[in-house]
Amino acid sequence: MDGLLLDSEILWHKAEVEIFGSLSVPLADAEGRSTKGMFVNEVVNFWFTQYPWSGPSSDDVVQLLLDRVGELVESEGRLLPGAVRALDLTGERGPLALASSTPMALIVRCLKHFELLDRFQSIHSAEFEQFGKPHPGVFLTAAASLDVAPSACLVLEDSAAGVLAAKAARMTVVAVPTPDDRDHAEFLLADLVLDSLDDLTPAWLDERFA
Repeated sequence: MDGLLLDSEILWHKAEVEIFGSLSVPLADAEGRSTKGMFVNEVVNFWFTQYPWSGPSSDDVVQLLLDRVGELVESEGRLLPGAVRALDLTGERGPLALASSTPMALIVRCLKHFELLDRFQSIHSAEFEQFGKPHPGVFLTAAASLDVAPSACLVLEDSAAGVLAAKAARMTVVAVPTPDDRDHAEFLLADLVLDSLDDLTPAWLDERFA
């Protein structure tokens, strides 16, 4: 969802700079999100390990982040180019599930805002898995919910951690990294790398899943 359907990675970063900055975690000058694709609890624990703070608990910081990201998505967020078209193309060829590192409440909030909630037969959050991406758990759970074998699934991903998770699940992967992320070695594992979801073609889908 984040960074693939919605231009929300920049909003996550904005929220993290605001909230972690108030806790004296020096994120303001960071280029991009080094924690991209990780579950929000893992992000909070990661930065607490690096720069321990006093005051709010980790759970409180998680909630502050989720609330702020939700506000930013509703006030500044937009669908990324090709997002709706990609849902149309893939939805014509099989059932759709959403599998995200974002907690369920925020997933639903974002999808409702962009009127995409009904596009998916099932929705899954890594918050209900023992491990987040790059562990394949959330993708395997999504496949099982659709009663589709992992090897017959297509995953669309923007993050390196998501590509690793999808390939560990033995799924076909289309990666849509940002220009800054494109040289990450993990994207070499993807079956197809695109600059935009606008570049996803019916011909490739039909050939791959014929």
